Amino acid sequence: MAANMFVVPQTKGSVLCCKCGILMAPNPANMCVTCLRSEVDITEGLRKHATIMHCPECDSYLQPPRTWLKAQLESKELLTYCVKRLETDLKKVRLVNAEFIWTEPHSKRIKVKLKVQKEVLNGAILEQSYVVEYVLQDHMCESCTRFQANPDQWVASVQLRQRVSHRRTFFYLEQLILKHDAAVHAIKIKQMDQGIDFFFANKSHASKFVEFLDKVAPTKRRESKQLVSHDPKNNSYNYKYTFSVEISPICREDLICLPPRVAVSLGNLGPLVICTKVTNNIALLDPLTLRQCFLDPDQYWRYSFKSLLGSRQLVEYDVFNVEVGSPEFNVGGSKYVMADVEVARVTDYGKLFYVRTHLGHILKPGDRALGYDPYGANNNDNELDKYQNLVIPEVILIKKSYEEKRQKKRGEPRPWKLKSLDMELDESKGRGYEEKMNTEYEEFLRDLEENPELRFNLSLYRNKDYQPSEMASVSDGDDVPSVPLEELLADLELSEEEDGDDSMKD
Repeated sequence: MAANMFVVPQTKGSVLCCKCGILMAPNPANMCVTCLRSEVDITEGLRKHATIMHCPECDSYLQPPRTWLKAQLESKELLTYCVKRLETDLKKVRLVNAEFIWTEPHSKRIKVKLKVQKEVLNGAILEQSYVVEYVLQDHMCESCTRFQANPDQWVASVQLRQRVSHRRTFFYLEQLILKHDAAVHAIKIKQMDQGIDFFFANKSHASKFVEFLDKVAPTKRRESKQLVSHDPKNNSYNYKYTFSVEISPICREDLICLPPRVAVSLGNLGPLVICTKVTNNIALLDPLTLRQCFLDPDQYWRYSFKSLLGSRQLVEYDVFNVEVGSPEFNVGGSKYVMADVEVARVTDYGKLFYVRTHLGHILKPGDRALGYDPYGANNNDNELDKYQNLVIPEVILIKKSYEEKRQKKRGEPRPWKLKSLDMELDESKGRGYEEKMNTEYEEFLRDLEENPELRFNLSLYRNKDYQPSEMASVSDGDDVPSVPLEELLADLELSEEEDGDDSMKD
């Protein structure tokens, strides 16, 4: 019955503009938009020009009275800063939108287009856009002024050290520091033997950096201070502070013999275990039982044991036979399969080894694997002598080796790259030390390709100079690990603002 009811059609009314007589929809002012804008300018009295202080050294902006805000051009932080400079003007109107208008980077000008609303005649809402031009006036901030006067005038330093024979840990920490901008306040970074020194102009910045290191690595620290000057008239003291931070010498893929007290506290784990991951905790895996335990920094530094064998003592083996003996286990997010394998040294086929390994899910006959030879290696570990009747495996396999397949791609560029810190290098070491560093860095890049979990917390960037060749596409059938393109980030043209490609490492 409701469908048959008569409905009166409604038409939208219209009126004539009181100024120009054009037909329009009615509004409280009875004027069209064009006439209303000619009569009322809601941007009258709002500032169209402003001056802001800019530090050209650290690319920061002065937020009165004394705060300096670090922001990139056309960033969200800079847009918020520019709008806040007009906070008193924007109280008269309602801000709807704000966006940058492109200007030349060297023009010392920043233009922002603002769209505002305001209630005008008889309650009508008028919306209007206008442009505010900011003039950049160069003025160095306090820290840059102090650094320019004396580059060595630091207040606090962080001495980061690890007592090992390689720098794999520092390569990884460098990428974490870059991703989180942990060393953004450092006025100087210097590479040292077995570590890196960071210099800061403020003690609070150094303390914040040390707290960051505590969250990403098992560390212990000591703090000291040295009196620089003293004014007895106003009883003021100036100190230089030094934070000594030591990272645990336990590294990923190390073979460890746990001290008896530690093994008991972890539920009779091991005692021969493999370090699978190092964050602020140390992940230990028993390769024979697939039991995993974690050591926090307090537990480790209480006993402070060292590795039995390190990555420098890995031996390459050929795999001849694999017999899977268990289903797949998921331990701490990683998959393992127990298997009995038959292996022999690549350099000596005279003796075959029959060992049990946790790598049954990735090894197959014909592959090569890297492992430790506890009997052939020269080690003087006191913890190993404390165990009586301990059966030590002849070979402990650690990971699959792709070295033979990588020989075909040696010298080819990678489709990705990493950033690096602006660090002073020690040039007094000589050419041999530089070649060793390049070799260790290449091994670190290979670890990133082989281990997705290792590169999960890092930022990898696309290499624009990379051009895949036809020969590379033909040889891609080999199961050599590589970084998927979807994991790479765009470089955002940062290399043009920095010192060219010198700050990038392929």
